[in-house]
Amino acid sequence: MFHLVLVALDPFEEPSAWLVDTAGRILTNYNQADCHVAFLVGGTEDEARQFLGHWATDVLTFADPDLVAIKGLGLNSLPAWVHLAMDGTVMSSCEGWDPPCWREAADTLAKVVAWSEPVIPLPADPAPFAGTPLTAPA
Repeated sequence: MFHLVLVALDPFEEPSAWLVDTAGRILTNYNQADCHVAFLVGGTEDEARQFLGHWATDVLTFADPDLVAIKGLGLNSLPAWVHLAMDGTVMSSCEGWDPPCWREAADTLAKVVAWSEPVIPLPADPAPFAGTPLTAPA
Protein backbone atom coordinates (compact mmCIF):
# COMPACT_ATOMS: atom_id res chain seq x y z
CA MET A 1 0.00 0.00 0.00
CA PHE A 2 1.33 3.39 -1.00
CA HIS A 3 0.20 6.98 -1.07
CA LEU A 4 -0.91 8.07 -4.54
CA VAL A 5 -0.26 11.53 -5.96
CA LEU A 6 -2.09 12.57 -9.09
CA VAL A 7 -1.77 15.60 -11.29
CA ALA A 8 -5.04 15.88 -13.17
CA LEU A 9 -4.96 17.67 -16.52
CA ASP A 10 -7.42 18.58 -19.24
CA PRO A 11 -5.89 17.83 -22.66
CA PHE A 12 -8.35 20.20 -24.35
CA GLU A 13 -7.46 23.33 -22.37
CA GLU A 14 -4.29 25.34 -22.93
CA PRO A 15 -3.64 26.11 -19.24
CA SER A 16 -3.18 22.39 -18.52
CA ALA A 17 -0.60 22.26 -21.32
CA TRP A 18 1.37 25.06 -19.67
CA LEU A 19 1.88 22.84 -16.63
CA VAL A 20 2.88 19.50 -18.20
CA ASP A 21 6.66 19.90 -17.83
CA THR A 22 6.41 21.48 -14.38
CA ALA A 23 4.10 18.71 -13.16
CA GLY A 24 6.36 16.06 -14.67
CA ARG A 25 9.35 17.53 -12.86
CA ILE A 26 7.48 17.63 -9.56
CA LEU A 27 6.12 14.09 -9.91
CA THR A 28 9.47 12.55 -10.89
CA ASN A 29 11.00 14.02 -7.74
CA TYR A 30 9.17 11.20 -5.94
CA ASN A 31 10.18 8.34 -8.30
CA GLN A 32 12.08 6.43 -5.63
CA ALA A 33 9.92 7.49 -2.67
CA ASP A 34 7.38 5.26 -0.91
CA CYS A 35 4.49 6.59 -2.98
CA HIS A 36 3.15 6.30 -6.49
CA VAL A 37 2.79 9.32 -8.74
CA ALA A 38 0.72 9.62 -11.89
CA PHE A 39 -0.91 11.88 -14.41
CA LEU A 40 -4.71 11.66 -14.60
CA VAL A 41 -5.79 12.98 -18.00
CA GLY A 42 -9.40 13.86 -18.78
CA GLY A 43 -9.32 12.17 -22.17
CA THR A 44 -8.78 8.86 -23.92
CA GLU A 45 -5.53 6.89 -23.84
CA ASP A 46 -4.56 8.24 -27.27
CA GLU A 47 -5.37 11.81 -26.25
CA ALA A 48 -3.31 11.39 -23.07
CA ARG A 49 -0.30 10.10 -25.03
CA GLN A 50 -0.55 12.90 -27.58
CA PHE A 51 -1.03 15.57 -24.91
CA LEU A 52 1.72 14.43 -22.53
CA GLY A 53 4.33 13.41 -25.11
CA HIS A 54 7.24 11.61 -23.44
CA TRP A 55 5.70 12.16 -19.99
CA ALA A 56 3.04 9.55 -20.85
CA THR A 57 5.75 6.87 -20.74
CA ASP A 58 8.02 8.51 -18.14
CA VAL A 59 5.25 8.76 -15.52
CA LEU A 60 2.37 6.39 -14.82
CA THR A 61 -0.64 7.80 -16.68
CA PHE A 62 -4.36 7.18 -16.26
CA ALA A 63 -6.93 8.15 -18.89
CA ASP A 64 -10.32 9.35 -17.64
CA PRO A 65 -12.36 10.16 -20.77
CA ASP A 66 -15.67 10.49 -18.91
CA LEU A 67 -14.13 12.45 -15.99
CA VAL A 68 -15.47 9.86 -13.54
CA ALA A 69 -12.30 9.69 -11.45
CA ILE A 70 -11.62 13.42 -11.70
CA LYS A 71 -15.11 14.34 -10.50
CA GLY A 72 -15.00 11.51 -7.94
CA LEU A 73 -11.98 13.20 -6.40
CA GLY A 74 -14.11 16.31 -5.88
CA LEU A 75 -12.28 18.39 -8.48
CA ASN A 76 -14.09 21.25 -10.19
CA SER A 77 -11.26 22.64 -12.31
CA LEU A 78 -8.00 21.52 -13.88
CA PRO A 79 -5.06 21.35 -13.61
CA ALA A 80 -5.06 19.94 -10.11
CA TRP A 81 -2.89 18.12 -7.56
CA VAL A 82 -4.43 15.38 -5.40
CA HIS A 83 -2.64 13.37 -2.72
CA LEU A 84 -4.48 10.24 -1.64
CA ALA A 85 -3.50 8.50 1.58
CA MET A 86 -3.15 4.72 1.75
CA ASP A 87 -6.78 4.45 2.88
CA GLY A 88 -7.99 6.47 -0.14
CA THR A 89 -8.77 9.69 1.71
CA VAL A 90 -7.69 12.97 0.16
CA MET A 91 -4.75 14.34 2.16
CA SER A 92 -4.30 17.43 0.00
CA SER A 93 -5.76 18.95 -3.11
CA CYS A 94 -4.93 22.06 -5.14
CA GLU A 95 -6.86 23.30 -8.14
CA GLY A 96 -5.27 25.55 -10.73
CA TRP A 97 -1.55 26.35 -10.66
CA ASP A 98 -1.20 27.84 -7.21
CA PRO A 99 2.52 27.40 -6.41
CA PRO A 100 2.18 28.02 -2.63
CA CYS A 101 -0.59 25.40 -2.40
CA TRP A 102 1.35 22.89 -4.51
CA ARG A 103 4.53 23.57 -2.48
CA GLU A 104 2.70 22.99 0.81
CA ALA A 105 1.11 19.79 -0.55
CA ALA A 106 4.46 18.54 -1.89
CA ASP A 107 6.18 19.38 1.42
CA THR A 108 3.50 17.45 3.34
CA LEU A 109 3.96 14.46 1.03
CA ALA A 110 7.74 14.65 1.47
CA LYS A 111 7.34 14.53 5.25
CA VAL A 112 4.89 11.61 5.08
CA VAL A 113 7.17 9.52 2.86
CA ALA A 114 10.47 10.82 4.36
CA TRP A 115 11.66 12.26 1.06
CA SER A 116 13.11 15.52 -0.22
CA GLU A 117 10.62 18.11 -1.39
CA PRO A 118 10.87 19.61 -4.89
CA VAL A 119 11.46 23.31 -5.41
CA ILE A 120 8.14 24.92 -6.31
CA PRO A 121 8.11 27.09 -8.33
CA LEU A 122 11.28 27.24 -10.38
CA PRO A 123 11.95 30.44 -12.35
CA ALA A 124 10.99 28.74 -15.63
CA ASP A 125 7.62 27.53 -14.28
CA PRO A 126 4.43 29.28 -15.44
CA ALA A 127 2.99 32.21 -13.55
CA PRO A 128 0.13 31.25 -11.21
CA PHE A 129 -3.27 30.82 -12.86
CA ALA A 130 -6.74 29.63 -11.95
CA GLY A 131 -7.88 26.26 -13.18
CA THR A 132 -10.28 25.80 -16.08
CA PRO A 133 -13.73 24.65 -14.93
CA LEU A 134 -14.61 21.08 -15.85
CA THR A 135 -16.94 20.59 -18.77
CA ALA A 136 -18.88 17.47 -19.63
CA PRO A 137 -17.11 15.24 -22.17
CA ALA A 138 -18.33 15.58 -25.74
